[in-house]
Order: sequence, then C-alpha cells, then structure tokens
Amino acid sequence: MSGSPIQIVLGLTLLAALPALLVCLTSFLRIIVVLSMLRHAIGLPETPPNVVLIGMALLLTGFTMSPVLERVHDDALRPYLAGKMEGTVALDKGLQPLRGFMLKQTREADIFMMADLAKRPRPATEADVPMTQLAAAFMVSELRAAFQIGFVVFLPFLLIDLLVSSILMALGMMMMPPVTIAMPLKILMFVLVDGWGLLLRALIGSFH
Repeated sequence: MSGSPIQIVLGLTLLAALPALLVCLTSFLRIIVVLSMLRHAIGLPETPPNVVLIGMALLLTGFTMSPVLERVHDDALRPYLAGKMEGTVALDKGLQPLRGFMLKQTREADIFMMADLAKRPRPATEADVPMTQLAAAFMVSELRAAFQIGFVVFLPFLLIDLLVSSILMALGMMMMPPVTIAMPLKILMFVLVDGWGLLLRALIGSFH
C-alpha cells in the first residue's frame, strides 16, 4: 500500500510533463512544423485552424511512433504493471526503443555539437549519448528535416506567386493585389494534385 501514493505522484508528474515530452521526444515536432509551413505557403495563416493541425499532427505521430510504443508496452509497461519488474528497470527498458528511434532520426553532427556545447567528451558509441544531449540533438535534427521538407513545399506556391505578379505587371494591373488571384490558384492546384495525400505520404515516409 505504501507504493500507491508514490505511483500516483509519479503518474501525475508524468501527465504534467507529457506535452513537453511529446514535442521533444517524438515525431510531432517535424510534422507540426511542416503543416504550419504549408499553411503559410498557401497564404492562409489561420486556415486550417490550429486545433485541426494539432489533431492531424497527433494522429500522424501515433502512426509513426506506434512500433516504438508497442515495444515500450511489451518490454517495460506490461511487466511493470504485472509486478514482474521494478520501476527503475522498467524505465530503462522503456527508454531503449525511444532512444533507438531518436538516434535513427538524429544526425551525428548534431550529437557532437550538443556534446561540445555541454563541454563534455564526444560519445564514442550510441550508448554513451546522454538522454538530455540526445533530446536536444534530436530536436535540432527534426527542425532541420522539417525546414527541408517545408522548402520543397514552398517552391510550387512561390512559383505561382511569381507568375501571377509577372502577368499582372505585364497587363499594367499594378494596383491589383497579386494575392487576390494567386491564393485561389494555389488552393486549386493543391486540391488537383491531391496535395494532402502527397504531403502526408512524404511526412510518414521521411521517418523510415
């Protein structure tokens, strides 16, 4: 019975830190940044609403992280709840699949950079990378990957903006805001090429 209050406190602490862990340790960061950049590339800073983008990002995060979560459940959570494993051992076992996912998505250069910033020796093996340095390096790598994908997303919409501006200037319609014509064209192009399907496939594929 003495362990029950401790477990409740630990559970509440974990729930409080869950949003930060979701951003720092999963694929959520890359997905939400790319979706936000797409919204700005189209020229609709508030459409789709934030709640829609966050909901979509959470669902895609579940898809990409499902193998990791299944391993955490089988290797750590289930034995711990069954009383077959101590808490510290379960925590270590549960972190291993997550570390494997993060290491696979993190550039070695970013890990070394974080070690240099922390004024620590550069890790010789993956097992030597502290979790704090790995989380920071993982976030940098995710932001880099998100901006690379976002750059590719921006290009076709930028081309439409340039074409519309050039045509309006050639017609002498310099008082007409290009965005008035470019925005419907960008939305039409995005729908015709099945933009959502292409983007979601590219996002999910970038984690494999």
